[in-house]
Amino acid sequence: MRLVAFVGPSGSGKSHRALWVARENNLDYIIDDGLLIHENKIVAGKSAKKAPSKIGSVKMALFYDEEHQDSVKKAVKKYQPKGILVLGTSDGMVDRIASALELGEYDKRIYIEDVASPYEIEQAKKTRIDQGKHVIPVPTMQLKKQFSGYFLDPLQLFRRKGKGQFQNIGEKSVVRPTFSYFGNYTISDYAIYQLVNYNIVIMPQMEKVSRFRTSNTPDGLYIDMDVIMVFGYNLIEAVKEAREQIIKELDRFAGFNVNSFNIHIKNLVFKKSPPDF
Repeated sequence: MRLVAFVGPSGSGKSHRALWVARENNLDYIIDDGLLIHENKIVAGKSAKKAPSKIGSVKMALFYDEEHQDSVKKAVKKYQPKGILVLGTSDGMVDRIASALELGEYDKRIYIEDVASPYEIEQAKKTRIDQGKHVIPVPTMQLKKQFSGYFLDPLQLFRRKGKGQFQNIGEKSVVRPTFSYFGNYTISDYAIYQLVNYNIVIMPQMEKVSRFRTSNTPDGLYIDMDVIMVFGYNLIEAVKEAREQIIKELDRFAGFNVNSFNIHIKNLVFKKSPPDF
């Protein structure tokens, strides 16, 4: 089975071009936002667009729920696709999807910049921001049951064959998810720091965070920090434990995808001070 990743920022037009990219690369299945799609039909999964919040949407798209995960894995095993196109907002996201669904390694990665001009990408982002509209590469009738009561709009997809000639390669649907009506939310860098710092100071091996920097991008979280540790412990094992625990808590806390997490040991103390919250 060929496995191809299609990567681009949220709202850049991936789903709009998914059918075309799949056809051009002879891939018969698509995984997009929690759905397994074959020839314009939903084979398995649940649409992340139906989640009540953006955090829930991210978790559904990454197949965090075991029942959701198993339904798609069983469908892949049953239908034995020749090839699958996996959509994601970053390399890390498509890698996590492949790992969750046990699909193996990617044969190829295609980026939105490879198939769309900067102007087209900006126009797609503007539509997402201004109107909150999301595209799902299946016909509207396929989505009626999952999206009862939602804004649905059918959209035909054509490919130019020659002058004045077009080939219809499928229908897509424009959806406005529930969470897009509720406005935006933000999580401050200080809130992220507080969560990280709490998980550090409760560890007997750690004294405190002495420097903290983070960048929260649409593709994931980047963290770089210095810590002061307590003498007498295995420093490498303690840092690994801290890193794993913090990534787990950031995921549970707000569905953060951590792309990079660097911890630098800057100093040692010989006796741990009482934690100050």
